Amino acid sequence: MIDIKLIRENRELVKENIKKKFQEEKLGLVDEVYDLDESRREYQTKMDALKADKNKMSSQIGVLMKEKKLEEVEEIKKKIASMTEEITSLEEKQNTLADEIKKRMMVIPNIMDPSVPIGRDDRENVEVERFGEPVVPDYEIPYHADIILSLNGMDKEAAGRTSGEGFYYLLGDIARLHEAMLAYARDYMIDKGFTYAVPPFMIHSDVVTGVMSFPEMEAMMYKIEGEDLYLIGTSEHSMIGRFKDQIIKKSDLPIKMTSYSPCFRKEGGSHGLEERGLYRVHQFEKQEMIVLCEPEDSMKFYEEMWKYTVEIFRNMNVPVRQLECCSGDLADLKVKSCDVEAWSPRQQKYFEVGSCSNLGDAQARRLGIRVKGEKGTYYLHTLNNTCVATPRGLIAVIENNYQKDGSIIVPEVLRPYMGGKEVIR
Repeated sequence: MIDIKLIRENRELVKENIKKKFQEEKLGLVDEVYDLDESRREYQTKMDALKADKNKMSSQIGVLMKEKKLEEVEEIKKKIASMTEEITSLEEKQNTLADEIKKRMMVIPNIMDPSVPIGRDDRENVEVERFGEPVVPDYEIPYHADIILSLNGMDKEAAGRTSGEGFYYLLGDIARLHEAMLAYARDYMIDKGFTYAVPPFMIHSDVVTGVMSFPEMEAMMYKIEGEDLYLIGTSEHSMIGRFKDQIIKKSDLPIKMTSYSPCFRKEGGSHGLEERGLYRVHQFEKQEMIVLCEPEDSMKFYEEMWKYTVEIFRNMNVPVRQLECCSGDLADLKVKSCDVEAWSPRQQKYFEVGSCSNLGDAQARRLGIRVKGEKGTYYLHTLNNTCVATPRGLIAVIENNYQKDGSIIVPEVLRPYMGGKEVIR
């Protein structure tokens, strides 16, 4: 949610930002907010004047009572009662307008960073840099589900019986490899100065609407029937929600945390081959990172954070690239975002394994997270980034470490988490 001062002072800037995101249907909201805000402020001015007059009259009652001017006292009391009714009416009108303003402000997109490339959708995202040579071996790499099945590492058939499509059992050394990746990412982030956390896996609706836009919420999240609780789609949601309605001391910033959680999403399997595999699933596990910081520091942290994901995957022998998200692919709350994509030697193309986002003060405004400094209180900036999400990250590790004889080399950094095992056969 943007600062309403932007609409009061520079409506054209807000409209131009909407145009760059190809959301012309939202342009009218800017003028609607401006007009509603003007009316709300007029009501506020009238209300302030009435309250001042009411206080002035109230102070006269004591003097008039001492002078035994009872008729004048009764007359003033009648006027005060009338003023009270008018103030109540104005407050109700103002609250109604405030609700209408908020409803519109919640869907007006955040102001993007000037460096964001302009494009309609993810087909126009821009590759910025590659890390590691994308190798295609001289032997065939089977589909990841077939590799895992050959190693007795998965049972989707049983998961279908217990839970339905989009779920899975991981078994044996593949399950250990899965957990090793998460444990390694956890320890990597701790070494980078991040505090480890295991957050709640369910959150209230006011936290959900504080951290994401309505379309994202509808498309992603599972609601617990009969309760004001949603299963998290990523631990960033509950991690940022931890600071809801809090005033944080300037001296406590930056706050850097890394969190583990299972994640739950409505995303269904695609047709055909992908339904057998682990690429599109309803449940997965993730090591996440978040930062809460001073506004002037957020772009610095953004550049640091996505590079952590690159290094984690490079240390697991996976070539990756950074892909800058264009304006049309940028979620409404985000100032800037990029994906880290892993190389698939089987498909001979890259696929997403991580996403890094700077949300400016949008989440802080929605959730009421402020900083107390020498110059008063103000909204901080929030960022989030994927360390490792698996099983999608697991696919990248398996394919890039697959050998001609059907075995998988365990990346050196993961071996301590697998009892020293070097090869999965």
